[in-house]
Amino acid sequence: MSEENPLVLVVEDERDLAELYTTWLAESYRVRTVNDGRAALDALEDEVRVVLLDRRMPDLSGDEVLDALRERGLDCRVAMVTAVEPDTGVLEMGFDDYLVKPVSREELTRTVSNLLVRDEYDEGVRRLFSLASKKALLESERNRKELEGSEKYQQLLDDIERLRDELDDKLARLSETDDLTRVYQDIARDDGEE
Repeated sequence: MSEENPLVLVVEDERDLAELYTTWLAESYRVRTVNDGRAALDALEDEVRVVLLDRRMPDLSGDEVLDALRERGLDCRVAMVTAVEPDTGVLEMGFDDYLVKPVSREELTRTVSNLLVRDEYDEGVRRLFSLASKKALLESERNRKELEGSEKYQQLLDDIERLRDELDDKLARLSETDDLTRVYQDIARDDGEE
């Protein structure tokens, strides 16, 4: 495998699951696997492009690892891969995507691929993708009535709309690419498009 392939860090305390994710990803990426939060902090470096992060770990939670990663200013994309059902509290977290276990090989590999595509765009566009992912996540896991009554969810909708307005010209130019189409699905769904 070429040194040019992106490096993915898998942080998962269930060793069998960590090995499975590594096997699935190793065909296309360089993969480093750690089994606890402290080891994750030691393994984080500038070369890591994507982190797949479990939320519940015994020594240091995925939430704490995520906070430390963002405090260090590391420029990598993060997907939480966890059995923790999301609530509106996830809106304040600095992840780019969120997968609820169990995940399929296709879902995991598609997520890593999409995160790498997102990484090519500037911060504003990445932020919009992250917010759209959170919106889609909440809409798939929570009922509409609960969301409509949530101030945090309404703020999320306002933030998406504001960012869309700011990025309108840029998104129009980017929408001509196939890569954008792959990661733009959640945003398009918000407009009622399929």
